[in-house]
Formats: sequence, structure tokens, C-alpha cells
Amino acid sequence: MTVSLSPPTARLQRLLGKMSMYRMLVVLLLALAAWSFVLSLTGALHYTPAELAATLATSVVSTLVASRVMGLLFRTFPMTDSALITGLLLFFLFWPTTDGPELGTIALAAFAATASKYVLVWRRRHIFNPAALGAVVIGFTGLNVPVWWVAAPLMLVVVLPAALLVLYRSRLLPMAGVFVLVAAGIVGMRFAVSGEPVLDGLATAFMSYPILFFAGFMLSEPLTLPPLRWQRLAEAAVVGVLFATPLSVGPVFMSPELALLIGNLLAFAVGQRGGISLRLREARELTPTSRELIFEPARPLRFRAGQYLELSLPHPNPDGRGLRRVFSITSDPADGSTVSLGLRVSEPGSSFKTKLLALKPGARLSATSVGGDFQLPRDPSRKLLLVASGIGITPFISQLRSAEAEGRDAVLVYAASSAAELAYAGELAEMDVRVLACTPEDPGVPGWKWLGPGLPDGARLREAVPDAAERTAFLAGSPSAVAYARREIRSAGVRRMHTDPFLGY
Repeated sequence: MTVSLSPPTARLQRLLGKMSMYRMLVVLLLALAAWSFVLSLTGALHYTPAELAATLATSVVSTLVASRVMGLLFRTFPMTDSALITGLLLFFLFWPTTDGPELGTIALAAFAATASKYVLVWRRRHIFNPAALGAVVIGFTGLNVPVWWVAAPLMLVVVLPAALLVLYRSRLLPMAGVFVLVAAGIVGMRFAVSGEPVLDGLATAFMSYPILFFAGFMLSEPLTLPPLRWQRLAEAAVVGVLFATPLSVGPVFMSPELALLIGNLLAFAVGQRGGISLRLREARELTPTSRELIFEPARPLRFRAGQYLELSLPHPNPDGRGLRRVFSITSDPADGSTVSLGLRVSEPGSSFKTKLLALKPGARLSATSVGGDFQLPRDPSRKLLLVASGIGITPFISQLRSAEAEGRDAVLVYAASSAAELAYAGELAEMDVRVLACTPEDPGVPGWKWLGPGLPDGARLREAVPDAAERTAFLAGSPSAVAYARREIRSAGVRRMHTDPFLGY
């Protein structure tokens, strides 16, 4: 059975995947800024349009200028989207004003925030959220104080859906949920202890504290997050406590921005400390529309099978996909001297992929992080059902190449648009894994079973894998394919599932 219309969630994922995370943040923050002007013009916001405009222009222009200066000093391409995000965030943190000296302090915060991306780094990886650091620096000087005016009640009309989109796109809803529950819960308890109704405390938490904006636009900053899910949940809980608890050490008082910087330090302690330098060894064709790039890291790279690597490739005139892209690692984690990535080649390609695929052997580039929880269960006795659609085969290749797959009972359902598009077919045929091929024509690989075109429905899956309900399923591919497979696999009786939809597929 083929995939027809995808459910709304899959369509949303596919739509959001058409632009980089950075570009999406710029668009949403501009929408928030536009909404603030609407509220100001209608008298629903305390600040005048002139105050908003002066503050917005100062924060954004200052970060853009600072980004250009730092780019020249450090001989790198400045990231315009990143600069815009920092400037727009600072716009929502400081009092809107037309006063010259106060605008000057906001400009200083913008320069401090931008400089931190280049100066406060460890092996080319910045440690702190830039906007939060800029706010803390200016706050410590006493020149200005961040007030997070974005927490105005009517701003929630746009803050809430925008934050949800960011968190959904970045798959950080669970992390944000922990932070919100902890922070709002503490505020509610503080009200209860003081004799006030708990509901009033909860209302105050969401209407007067920047909890939702903080969760959606500050805590979710990708380069300062730890790599694993449980680490992110733990960080969210710690930051939530610091965010909502009135602590002080001497003259230093806890604030949202300081709570985030402490969380950044915790993430740095457990994460990939430093950038990753790679040298391209070779590129090979997997199928007519996919390639595998094989790199040699400057230092052995630690990762688990099923994780991803985020590449950074600065280049002139980048399109909406941005300067960073995430790719599943296909190599064996035991071989730290080699890192390979599989990717789909499409026409017209993004500026990032065009530049990446044009690299010659010996070329160097950097990666920012390793992460992901799409990992096989540690219990080797647990039976597996692996479902791959197209280039979604890549995380499974790393898993099957690794020692983690040895002796496991695994069935791979592999769908592709044609037999020629079955990447790694030769290698898979030599592995100890049962493959069910889903292609328009029988690929004729010895030992494989052909199920016909498209991912199977629940009935066909139960027929091909009678013990499917006893297996733990792992699904990877385009959002629409993963959504379809999830529904049909559930109808086949499978209850334990892990998904890895490829946004920007």
C-alpha cells in the first residue's frame, strides 16, 4: 500500500522543514515584534510605537554591525540570521525607549552578545546563549536592567503559538514542558505559602513571567543544549528552579538570563565540548539520488549508533536552509577514525548541499555537535522492527554496522521508489538482518522478501512479520512516511515505537 495524503502533523513537519531553524526563528520573532506594534497602536501596550521602533532598530542594527565586525576580525562569514535572532531577542528583554543613553546600553548588550559567539568559545563552540549573556553583562554593570517586557499579557496571543511552533520543529516540547511545569509550579507554591490562591499564582506565572517566551526562544537555543534527551530534561528542571526561585548571593540576584547561563554551563559540562574538525576522505554514490560522504575527524569522535552530526558550512549567499544541516551518521561508532554521512541529492539542491557535494577530497569543514536519542535499546534480547523510507535507512546502517546489533533479532522494512534507490543493498544482504523490500519491482536480492510498492499497511505487516506486536519499532524517513508507518504499525499491534522524521527531507 502506498502513502497517499499525509496527516496534518506530517504536512506541518514538511512545511516547517522547508526553512532552516534560524530562518524560522527570525520570521516568528519578527511576527512577535509586529504584534507589539499593533498592541502599541491600539493603546493595549504601555510603550509607544516610537519607543518600540527605536529599541528594535538599535538592537537589530547593533547586532548586525557587530556580526560584520567580528566576521572580519575572525575571518569568517557572518551569519545574518543568527545576528537578527540575537538582536530581536534583546529587543524583548530591555525597556523600549527613545532615550539616547539607554539605547546606547542596549547597543552595548548587542555587542557583548555578538562578541560572546566568537570569544567565549571552546574549540570553536560557544558556551553561552548570546542574548542572555549580553543581558547579564549590562545588568552587572548597572547601566541597564533586563525586564523581559515580552511577558505582557496580550503578547501571549502570539508568543504561545510561536513558541509551540519552535518547540515542535526542534522536538523540544518535552524539555519545555518540564521547564514550564517546574517554573509555574514554584510560582504557584510561593503564592500558596503566602496565603494567596494557587490559581492566582499560576495566572501570574503565565501572565507576568516570561515563562513561555523563555521556553520557546531562549532555553531552546540549539548550540547550548546537551546532546541527550534525559540531559535536556534535567537541565530544564534545574533552570526552572533557578528561574522561579528568588535567590541571591551578595549583590547578585537570580534572574531569568542568569538562570539560563547556569544551565548553559551544565550543558557544556556534559555535552560535546568543542567543535569537530573533519577532512573529507571520499564521496561515493549510493543510488542515483543519494551519496555517502566519508570523513576523517581531527580527533576520534564519540557517538552512539543512530545519532546525528550537525555540519557547519559557511558560504556566500545561503538560502533559507541556512549554514548548518543535520545528517545521520552511518559509520560504526567503534571506528572513531572515520565518520560517514548519508544524504539525499535533489534538484534543485539547497545552497548548503550544493556546496557540500562540491567539496573535493582533502577539504576541511567543521561540525558543531553530535546528538540524538534514536538509539537501539540496551537490552539485546528485545526484538526489533526497523522501518526505513528512502534515505531514512542511514541511522539504521550505523546501528547494523555496530556491535550493538550483534545477535539481535531484527527485521528491516525498507521502502524506496525503485530497486535502484535501495542504498546499501549489497552491505545489507551480507548482514544478519531479515529485509522486507518495499519497491515497485522485486530487487531480486537473495534472502530478501519483496512486499510490493510502498510501505505496508497493518494487515500486510502482520502477515510478513507475525510477531510484530512483540517487537520494538524504530521508524525513519520523511515526515509523511513516518506518520503513515506509525499509524499502520500501531494497527499491527506494535506499542513501543521510536521515530526519527527527517525535516527538510
